[in-house]
Amino acid sequence: METADVIVIGSGQGGIPLAIDFAKAGRQVVLFERDALGGSCINYGCTPSKALLAAAHAAGRARLAKKIGIHSEVTVDFSAVMERVRGIRAQFNQGIQKRLEDAGVKIICAEASFVGERTIQGGEITLQAPQVIINTGTSSLIPDIPGLADTPYLTNRNLFDLSALPPRLLVIGAGYIGLELGQGLARLGSQTHLMVRGDRLLDREEAAVSEVLAEAFQQDGILLHFGVNVNQVTHQNGVFQLNLSNGELLQGEALLVAVGRKPNTGTLNAAASGIELDEKGFVKIDNQFRTTCAGVFAIADVAKQPAFTHVSWEDYRRLKAILCGEQRTRNDRVLGYAVYTEPQVGRVGMTLEQAQKQGINARAVTLPMSQIARAIEWGHELGFYRMVIDRDTDKILGATLVGYETAELVHVFLDLMEAGATWPLLERSVHIHPTYGEALPSLARLLLGDDLPGCPNR
Repeated sequence: METADVIVIGSGQGGIPLAIDFAKAGRQVVLFERDALGGSCINYGCTPSKALLAAAHAAGRARLAKKIGIHSEVTVDFSAVMERVRGIRAQFNQGIQKRLEDAGVKIICAEASFVGERTIQGGEITLQAPQVIINTGTSSLIPDIPGLADTPYLTNRNLFDLSALPPRLLVIGAGYIGLELGQGLARLGSQTHLMVRGDRLLDREEAAVSEVLAEAFQQDGILLHFGVNVNQVTHQNGVFQLNLSNGELLQGEALLVAVGRKPNTGTLNAAASGIELDEKGFVKIDNQFRTTCAGVFAIADVAKQPAFTHVSWEDYRRLKAILCGEQRTRNDRVLGYAVYTEPQVGRVGMTLEQAQKQGINARAVTLPMSQIARAIEWGHELGFYRMVIDRDTDKILGATLVGYETAELVHVFLDLMEAGATWPLLERSVHIHPTYGEALPSLARLLLGDDLPGCPNR
């Protein structure tokens, strides 16, 4: 049996920089990876999906431009779109192995499993180390629908291998993956049906968010089926058929399954090292990423951290600091995220309901996009900006932005919250006119009320 100083299992956006940094510091580091280097983000997550959406949203905007007097005939070269997507993915993927090897990391391309305390077996190699970091991520959760397993369904894992646009697309799931990829293929030309178990899209967000996205999807010609389950899936002669719980039968040439994620721990054999998993298979960790086995740590979504690349990256920074003796914790930064539908959803912090459930004396203000000059001028009136504040301290608790490029704008709130700033600071800021960002101080000014002391009504 061989030994190392550090073993990293998985080459996601947290595992790679950890391996490189420890190797550069003179530690003997071994990285196990059973699949392509770079994890889900580069290979079948953020990178290819956003490259796809770049084309899809360009086509969608062109079609919707008729409301500002622009009429166009949009033709999509799907094979060229997908060739570009795969090219960008390959470009991002290139160099990862060289970076690891140049740093002195030993790469083992094999499935890693625990065979003892802090002892890993992968391929024909067995290794033991005083420190082990689990960064195996998550993969698509496949529901137990009769007939589904025997069909060539798509997930975000293999969708980017498509070479021909499916004339009809069926999507099971209404989370951010299903919405982004469903709208993406719809805007590229697929007739798209979206199956939703509940009564709204993106049901972890506020109801107002769901309403805006439903309206936008309907404008794109997407057919929404609410309150349905899929009872049966069949595939014959290149066509899928879904039997829905409401009696409907739907057909399409492609089926995308996007109902959630599951942790990649099924073959890890974590119990052999005394590592406990929760009831869904996620690695249990404490506030400093420690598992139930001394010396073994887990980061990112396999440890039930929010499934975002920037969280995985920050987990790397957190854990590195902890191992170097600094006092950091798993949730010590303000969390923001975005959904890249159109309109986009930019989120940070708490909603009003979440704040009130914590007993905070909170208040929310909302500014519709239809009242923002830039949105009116550019024809992007669908959506809203919303901010939540603490009445007692004036601190900003959260924001929900739904509209054009709100994934960029939400960073204003993220930075203010990280700095512990109050809404009056945003209110007195002078933002450039006419911009979408100009409306953020206007949103804060809604907290001033209609009557200012000593001033005439506005």
